[in-house]
Amino acid sequence: MGTKVRLAVVMDPIGKIKYAKDTTLGMLLAAQARGWSLHYLEQADLRLRDGIAEGSARELTVRADPGDWYSLGESRVEPLGAFDAILMRKDPPFDMEFIYTTYILERAEIAGALVVNSARGLRDMNEKVYTAWFAQCCAPTLVTRDMNEMAAFAHSHGKIVCKPLHGMGGRSIFVLEPGDKNARVVYETLTQEGTHFAIVQKYLPEIVQGGDARVLLVDGEPVPYALARIPSATDHRGNLAAGAQGVGRALNERDRWLCQQIGPALRTAGMLFVGLDVIGGFVTEINVTSPTGARELDKLYHLDIGAQLMAAIERKLAQRPR
Repeated sequence: MGTKVRLAVVMDPIGKIKYAKDTTLGMLLAAQARGWSLHYLEQADLRLRDGIAEGSARELTVRADPGDWYSLGESRVEPLGAFDAILMRKDPPFDMEFIYTTYILERAEIAGALVVNSARGLRDMNEKVYTAWFAQCCAPTLVTRDMNEMAAFAHSHGKIVCKPLHGMGGRSIFVLEPGDKNARVVYETLTQEGTHFAIVQKYLPEIVQGGDARVLLVDGEPVPYALARIPSATDHRGNLAAGAQGVGRALNERDRWLCQQIGPALRTAGMLFVGLDVIGGFVTEINVTSPTGARELDKLYHLDIGAQLMAAIERKLAQRPR
């Protein structure tokens, strides 16, 4: 591009990330390697003033140094539309504060910034519920507030997985065996006595050996390798944050078919970096908020997924009138 790209990032505190695994840091290192200027914001730094999206941004320098990976400059209030691109990498929970943040970022988009991922897509594509748009790719799934419907689903499918709709990292995920006496308590807890929606899915036993595979898509196209997260012997969850072991594997034919089914819709919606969770050939979640796994795959297969994303952003910017 003719001028230096100004890239802002909205993320959780950079000083608290896990250096070796943080996908956002990998993205920022890739952007800086392209000569782009980096600008750092946290959620609390955003505001709307008379319809204008603004942020208290600090210039950011990143380093490939596990003991000293960043430096921040002085804070300066800027209109968010003045940035070429904004990486929205705030982790869930997907709560009202997250939704309010997407409104601010949508105003930044209207003012000319490319937001990755699209603010409206972040708001519309709940990571559990959005699987309903691709039912042909998914195992039997029910989203409901009705605890009796959950019990009937369990009776039909035997072993099931129960999850809240807003969490991340394996938090509050329950696996129920047939006849489990804790079932009612789980339903009550997740639905808050029938007042909140939750999701139940048929348990896929392939997770024990094959893991919960994270398949990453950059602008709708899959990275050729997946990170299969194998649950530990003492836990049922395929989440690295819950102690699962990450094992790389090449994508198979089924993975590619799933990506062909879902990727075009993501590209059309402006979702440039998405992670599909795949167990036994079925998609269980479509992660759009702040997908991870890129650093592990980079290390295993000598990739630079962050650079792939920056190239996609560069292409999008070249197509946009400014």
